[in-house]
Amino acid sequence: MLLADVARTSRQVAATSARSEKIAALARLFRRTEPAEAAVVITYLAGKLPQRRTGVGWSTLRQPQKPAAEPRLAVLDVDETLTRVAAVSGTGATAARKRLVSGLLSAATKEEQGFLLGLIGGELRQGALEGLAVEGLAEAVGAPAAEVRRAVMLGGSLGAVAEALLARGPEALADFRLEVGRPVLPMLAQSAKDLDEAMDRLGPCAVEEKLDGIRVQVHRDGADVRIYTRTLDEITERLPEVVTAARELAVDRAILDGEVISLDAEGRPRPFQETSGRVGSRLDVAGASAALPLSPVFFDLLVVDDRDLLDLPTHERHAELARITPGPRRVRRLVAGDPADPETRRAAREFAADVLARGHEGVLVKALEAPYGAGRRGASWLKVKPVHTLDLVVLAAEWGHGRRTGKLSNLHLGARKPDGTYLMLGKTFKGLTDAMLEWQTEVLLGLAVSDDGWVVRVRPELVVEVAFDGLQRSSRYPAGVTLRFARVLRYREDKPADQADTVETVLALRGA
Repeated sequence: MLLADVARTSRQVAATSARSEKIAALARLFRRTEPAEAAVVITYLAGKLPQRRTGVGWSTLRQPQKPAAEPRLAVLDVDETLTRVAAVSGTGATAARKRLVSGLLSAATKEEQGFLLGLIGGELRQGALEGLAVEGLAEAVGAPAAEVRRAVMLGGSLGAVAEALLARGPEALADFRLEVGRPVLPMLAQSAKDLDEAMDRLGPCAVEEKLDGIRVQVHRDGADVRIYTRTLDEITERLPEVVTAARELAVDRAILDGEVISLDAEGRPRPFQETSGRVGSRLDVAGASAALPLSPVFFDLLVVDDRDLLDLPTHERHAELARITPGPRRVRRLVAGDPADPETRRAAREFAADVLARGHEGVLVKALEAPYGAGRRGASWLKVKPVHTLDLVVLAAEWGHGRRTGKLSNLHLGARKPDGTYLMLGKTFKGLTDAMLEWQTEVLLGLAVSDDGWVVRVRPELVVEVAFDGLQRSSRYPAGVTLRFARVLRYREDKPADQADTVETVLALRGA
């Protein structure tokens, strides 16, 4: 299959708002897809790369290439080139990646170039998210969409399911079942603005502490233990303490969902970066474990012995978890069987307040009767976290790319110093609507003092309200911290820059 076919379908999907038309366009393409191409084609149309990361930045992608007159790029040839790009390392890696990417783009038509730039840069906005791709695949092979969706959840890979279905039809769905040793996509949570809203939406529920650690899925089969991340990468060798904890459980075979977290001597969570760095470290694991031990904390159970628990309600899965897992290895929780009862509501609020006081990031509220929706951001799990906001000054903005080409996008954010100047705390392009992009581009160009073709530096006059989840240490910024998951809420045209938040205010949040 030519890349042009995929790019054309992507454009068709983006051009319609009708869900049925999107699915029909995807199904037409999948019917013409060979099984060997399926994993690449469907991953592209889900807006992702099989390689996940290529190491290619926009300094490379923004170099214009004369487009080819006629389409000739095959999908599998493109995938092979991007695999070579992702494998480049060592001295001269940037130049080598640039040569490969330039060659790829020069062989692409104008439409293919636009598709590739969005895909490689993570800016493909086509409306063909994974859920639509699943439904298009189901229509193409004549299988129930719910069964295809479940196969993807249990198989862990949309591409693998697509290849099997296009090769053998609906009967291939039987290949994808829950097995110890084969990771599944984790269930994810939606957000609620506060605890009361979450309890009102869910009814009878459990309120659990939300740990700021690293999500893990632990598979035990006798003495054999395997540990996977939320992206299904195996990290068993990096976490010997989790292997030991899993072997101590009162069960022979199990799949557990949980987090690993680093705690200090008082049992409070250490900074997320320390936990993340420890999990990511592959060198001297024994020494790293001794210097910064990690604690596994489990909150769900998917398999016990030979029983698949996915379809059981939350309260039954947790009862099985409690049966095989000691208290210190389980997440703290409060069961709110009757959220309408004032005493129950008061107890839930006290529990949530205590979770925050112990340094954790919030609570997860889970419907007691809900099954485990592997791979889904289900409405039966709601996360509630305190959101910090700051009024910061825009110091600069970067020219956008992909669908934001020609617009000033990534904002450089600063807080006030005592001398009236501003200290940069980080960047964000999150939360910006198309209307905000248009507006801020016009306003910031009017404040511009320099433009090097990449960054437009501006007079520090425009105040923006930013929400963020907390602070994290960073050597990149002069305050030694940066904002975690910053996103724009609104511009504060009513507020002059000399009333923006100060560096002192920001740093005080480190203990919040």
